[in-house]
Amino acid sequence: MTDPLSPSLVLVPVDGSEESLVAVEYAAAIAEEYDATVHALYVVDDEVSRAFDAGTVDDAALAADSQAFLEAVIDVVDDAGVPLSTSMAAGFSTARLTQHPGSVVLDTAEELGADFVVVPRHPVSGDSDEVLAKAAEYVLLYASQPVLSV
Repeated sequence: MTDPLSPSLVLVPVDGSEESLVAVEYAAAIAEEYDATVHALYVVDDEVSRAFDAGTVDDAALAADSQAFLEAVIDVVDDAGVPLSTSMAAGFSTARLTQHPGSVVLDTAEELGADFVVVPRHPVSGDSDEVLAKAAEYVLLYASQPVLSV
């Protein structure tokens, strides 16, 4: 009997937090089990987005921080032996008021054809890196794909 759940692309939004790295571990395990690919979407929080738009963010520091985290993501996915693709998106937009982390995750899932989403769900501690905590419930409510919240 075939498994009704057989994803080919697992989307995992990340935000630089430890919780999102744990979500990557789950996404990699699911991808390994079903011979799927993992796509890690780095969602940039609103403070960083605004600073970037205003030109007040240190581009080199932002790139270094993002790259260091993505290298940790690569290590986790490589250990599972599954293919990985990555992208980055702003979680909020001053030009598009309906853009928020949850909508960015769901829009990306649709654009990529992701058929499974693993989203980190953790309490908001005030840490600006934990942008995905704001998105988890939205994704759980509105995703058309199966969602694992960790």
